[in-house]
Amino acid sequence: MEQQLVRPAARRKPFDPAYDPVHAPNPGDGKDYAPTYWIATAGAEPEDDGPVTQDIDVDVAIVGSGYTGLSCAIHLAREHGIKATVLEANGVAWGCSTRNGGQAQISAGRLKRSQWIERWGVDVARKLHAEIAEGFDLFRALIREPGIDCDPQDGGHLYIAHRDKMLPALEKETRLLNEVFGYKARMVGRDEVHGDFVRDAEARGAMYEPDGIGIHAAKLAFGYLGLARRLGAKVHTASPVLASELKGGVHHLRTPGGTVRARAVCIATAGYTSPGLHALTRHRLMPILSNSVVTRPLTGDEQAALNFKARIPLTDTRTLRHYYRMLPDGRVQIGSRSAITGRDAVNPKHLALLLEGLSRKFPILRGIEIDYSWWGWVDVSHDMMPRIFQPDPGQRLFYAMGYGGNGVMYSAQAGRRMAQMVAGKGAGLDLPIFTSPLPSHGLLTPFRRLGQAGMYRWYYLKDEIL
Repeated sequence: MEQQLVRPAARRKPFDPAYDPVHAPNPGDGKDYAPTYWIATAGAEPEDDGPVTQDIDVDVAIVGSGYTGLSCAIHLAREHGIKATVLEANGVAWGCSTRNGGQAQISAGRLKRSQWIERWGVDVARKLHAEIAEGFDLFRALIREPGIDCDPQDGGHLYIAHRDKMLPALEKETRLLNEVFGYKARMVGRDEVHGDFVRDAEARGAMYEPDGIGIHAAKLAFGYLGLARRLGAKVHTASPVLASELKGGVHHLRTPGGTVRARAVCIATAGYTSPGLHALTRHRLMPILSNSVVTRPLTGDEQAALNFKARIPLTDTRTLRHYYRMLPDGRVQIGSRSAITGRDAVNPKHLALLLEGLSRKFPILRGIEIDYSWWGWVDVSHDMMPRIFQPDPGQRLFYAMGYGGNGVMYSAQAGRRMAQMVAGKGAGLDLPIFTSPLPSHGLLTPFRRLGQAGMYRWYYLKDEIL
């Protein structure tokens, strides 16, 4: 199995495939990237500002240099005249932002519009839909910026029913999107899926959403980096926050090279949020592993057989869903959920399950060579929705995370919203994702993974057997 990697000139510590954010004190200190297709094909890694080498005073420190943290830095500079300092434990966008499937959909979190209505009522759900739609417009504008060349594949998103029993729910959700939200989703029959989109053997029909863009994950992150630095932000790599203390209203963030004294702190560490980073973020997320593979380039005959006419984001209706698409260079990428612990991530059975999923959809790809294989942690909140929030009014500390695997697009808007809050201009942000903290499991926290193991078994039964 080929696993290429373009390495920067600076020497890095070895990548740790068993890293687990539930237990690790921090994500590392200058570790190498995961061996992803994105890192291997992004070209030369762009310049950053190197590690912190002395004590410094800053207006705003952003912890985490993924999409959210870099978007926050961009919008602090553009909209509020604030030049932030970004602290990254390893390389730029080392975590979620270079390990995802590169799918931008018109969603944030794991809940459907119908579930928004059940939880908050129609009026709030409509406002939340408007917020997500505004976020998609922002994302689309950002990826058109000079210097952000992320190989966009625009054209919508197809939510594919993998069994007949899933069609009634898809039809109901499609009606809801049109009638309540004015969003022009539509149902697509099996023959139309096969004729106009892709010959997925499992497909029984699908819901088509007009908004969906596939992107190159690392090129997007590196493009954000370049834009943030051109706007005056500093991005310090190999600078994990080892301890945080509030003294006289100033946050003291200790890194291996010096202490960063910040008047405001933004946390954008998502699935790589260590328990010791800060008391206000401890165990507020459930890190979930996701596996991803990329095949060798398909031959012309293989591409014709699969009929990949629409090179757009595809997901299926499993609870433990598959996300997949044809990449611009003719490879197929597919991902799904993986091991429960970091220690078990290397177990070959997880790769085998993912490849079996690929084969069910595309039987002619059974046994195809896999050029890239990796996994990464997804930041799932306990109520399946993200938060952009100031958890303690007495501290100028904010966080934005909890996307549940749908952060490629909404992270841009989340970073912008967090920048508004830092600048004191968040008064009109009254949606539940802005006004409540990430929930905690409380006393159940030590048993979360036991529950996860049980739920995975139930999801498998529900998705594949019952």
